[in-house]
Amino acid sequence: MARNREPVENLILYCLLKWSVIVPILKFYFRNNVYGTENVPQQGPFVVVSNHASDLDPPIVSVCMKRPVAYMAKEELFEVPVLKQIITLYGAYPVKRGSADRSAIRSALNSLEQGWAVGIFLQGTRTSDGKITEPKLGATLIAAKAKVPLLPVSICGTHAVKRQGLIANSVPITVRIGELIPPPESTKKQELELISQKCADIINKMHDLGR
Repeated sequence: MARNREPVENLILYCLLKWSVIVPILKFYFRNNVYGTENVPQQGPFVVVSNHASDLDPPIVSVCMKRPVAYMAKEELFEVPVLKQIITLYGAYPVKRGSADRSAIRSALNSLEQGWAVGIFLQGTRTSDGKITEPKLGATLIAAKAKVPLLPVSICGTHAVKRQGLIANSVPITVRIGELIPPPESTKKQELELISQKCADIINKMHDLGR
């Protein structure tokens, strides 16, 4: 039987780091604004689909969801002592180089079965301006297989973040959360493309509202 929420130990760790570190940084350094949090389900698994412009995007999205969001991570990171335990508690799952599609789908479905919200970047990679131009089908395929809804999220501003080591410039970041989209009724390519494009259009429209 599928779980309705992520394991409680993961939620506790998420809350501790969120309120002690992440929220203060976002609120006071990046002047983060969030809209649409009422659209986030607090029970049951779902797939978060968003644009992607920076490696800061996963923790920002997770904090704005008010619950942990599981993202894929390179398999090599799970070979580092201590780091492996930390990212595992935060829901990250390993993906092998060269077989990302197959292993990512299996791992994402397993996370959804455990009650997690799973985060997937709709274009599959970063774009320089944060806009989605070529939505991939991975997120909608996973939603169709797991029979869970999709939640479109726009991150605006992280494309302007420039880092030197651990130091980043301070820029305003805005996150907008759309309404849930029902999962595709089948895994047929035509339907997956239709829903993927719908998600991209919604995200880009929210992104166009700016910061």
